[in-house]
Amino acid sequence: MSYAVGSGDLVLCVNASPNHVTGEPVPLVAGETYRVWGVLDFACPCGRSDALLDIGIDFAWCQSRFKLLPKPKFEAKPRRVSAPKETGTV
Repeated sequence: MSYAVGSGDLVLCVNASPNHVTGEPVPLVAGETYRVWGVLDFACPCGRSDALLDIGIDFAWCQSRFKLLPKPKFEAKPRRVSAPKETGTV
């Protein structure tokens, strides 16, 4: 997953289980989205991912906890411009 995730991407937390190494509870919430600050090319001790994500909360997190969300597609929609009606004097 490390090749697909980059800085600024949105990820969905799908696994808020305790810390893989210490067993302590984590401040992540399953179902919430987080913005990736950086990708650290360091294998997680659990062996499930080849990089850790920095999302600005506590410390780097295993990528197996997150699912990459698709980037929103921008569609240019034509907008109607309101112009004042011209009135003539009689």
